[in-house]
Amino acid sequence: MTRPHALRAMATMLVAVVAFSLMDAGLKLLSAHYPPFQVAALRGAASLPWVGAWVLASAGVRSLRPVRVSLHLLRAGMGIAMMGAFVYALRSLPLANAYSLFFVAPLLITALSGPMLGEQVGPRRWVAIAVGLLGVLVLLRPNGHGLFSTASLAVLVAATMYAFSAITVRWLARTDTPQAMVMWLLVSMAVGGGALALPHWVPLRAEHLWLVAGVGLAGAVGQYTIIEAFRLGEASLLAPLEYTALVCGVALDFVLWHTLPDRITWVGAAIIVASGLYLLRRERVHVEAEHP
Repeated sequence: MTRPHALRAMATMLVAVVAFSLMDAGLKLLSAHYPPFQVAALRGAASLPWVGAWVLASAGVRSLRPVRVSLHLLRAGMGIAMMGAFVYALRSLPLANAYSLFFVAPLLITALSGPMLGEQVGPRRWVAIAVGLLGVLVLLRPNGHGLFSTASLAVLVAATMYAFSAITVRWLARTDTPQAMVMWLLVSMAVGGGALALPHWVPLRAEHLWLVAGVGLAGAVGQYTIIEAFRLGEASLLAPLEYTALVCGVALDFVLWHTLPDRITWVGAAIIVASGLYLLRRERVHVEAEHP
């Protein structure tokens, strides 16, 4: 890959990270006024027009035909659970703390890739996973002085659902288009999340309409740019940039809610991020060994 292409891919990935961080900030603001599943439904519905326009411009309506319907339904259930749990956590956790815990997802994906995808996970990667989970314990500090709470556990549930969903994406990518995977997930989030939220639905206030629209736009921009980034660049180059979300989270927490992580939270986050980066490095070495 040439240097200009690499820089373009990295810049696009950073746009995706910022867009998703802004979306999460909007979700956190909405979570103070509406139930978690309602916020999840609003996020899905608000992104549909933007993603629909992208689908029509990029591949057309035919690209939306689902091939493996059962996998789409499975991923839909996990997506709704992930978004509901994450929004629930954002009601009380700062973005930076939620991101720090959510970074365990890449470790879980590596752990699951062995039994579910038949991939080889060597002893060094298992050690990295164990070290990352140690970082989670540092963050939680179950002695009562850390992040241990139902909100923290909800983030871990969300990360677990994300990891399982990522595995299903690898299966779906063999038969279905990216457009189909994105569109049907949003539709299921809007419809399924809305159905779950219906018993406790809170009428949407007019002053929040701009926030819902912003969440939808930011989510759509994030989805488009992350797909475009991985189309332009190598995964091993781009994946580490996802951890810059922690910087965005800290900045948004400070600007919007005037909070900053404590030192122990930084230590736990650093352990998890270091483990994730090591796994990415091992993956690159493994790929290069297979394809010299």
